[in-house]
Amino acid sequence: MDFTGNTALVTGSGAIGGLGHATARLLAAGGADVIITGTDPDRGARVVDDVRNAVGSAGTARFIPADLADPQAVQRLAEDAGAVDILVNNAGVVPFSATADQDIADYDAAFAVNVRAPFLLTAQLAPKMAAGGGGSIVNVSSTAAGLGMPPMAVYGATKAALESLTRTWAAEFAASNVRVNAVAPGPMTTSKVVAAMGPDLGGMGLTTALKRTADPAEVAQVIAFVASDQAGYMTGAIVAADGGRTAI
Repeated sequence: MDFTGNTALVTGSGAIGGLGHATARLLAAGGADVIITGTDPDRGARVVDDVRNAVGSAGTARFIPADLADPQAVQRLAEDAGAVDILVNNAGVVPFSATADQDIADYDAAFAVNVRAPFLLTAQLAPKMAAGGGGSIVNVSSTAAGLGMPPMAVYGATKAALESLTRTWAAEFAASNVRVNAVAPGPMTTSKVVAAMGPDLGGMGLTTALKRTADPAEVAQVIAFVASDQAGYMTGAIVAADGGRTAI
């Protein structure tokens, strides 16, 4: 996939081993100038070094620190990023809690990062894409948006909201040649999830048709395709990259 001449902003990409890191690597390998975001500049610097040193990487990478729970920080991120051609709304907070035990601060943080931040970034950056002739926005959803997962009520609700926004934005920005789609991963061995749940993710891979978890690079390939000109006739789609989890 060729991203030469494109600038891409990938949120939640400032840690080695995450989906954002894998996506940034692919976009840079295709020639994109990638903006990596996260809350920790030291970790972000390591991701930038990795992306720059990746074999075959033809693009560039730079890091912008941003706490996406803070709307003013999101505004600054949009301003610092400038005009982008590709926006990947990947950053996410995943609270695990029964509904009756859900901490309200964690509830608010999940909606702030998972819904409000993509909303604010899209509101700021989609018009710039339109002014430049068009662009592509990819929202990272989850199978939790459409499946009942008791410990993940809040997370699932945020991703269902993001999928609804995806459809509305696709209709809203179509006339401006800005495509908006979502990719919904299933169980995936990101560094954060493995640290929290163990290398087998508590057996979650066995709930899929393929009977395994995904490597982040596999899902990143889907995100990169949806972002690319090869998917030029796709908008408003929710693409499952879940090993068949939602099909069975």
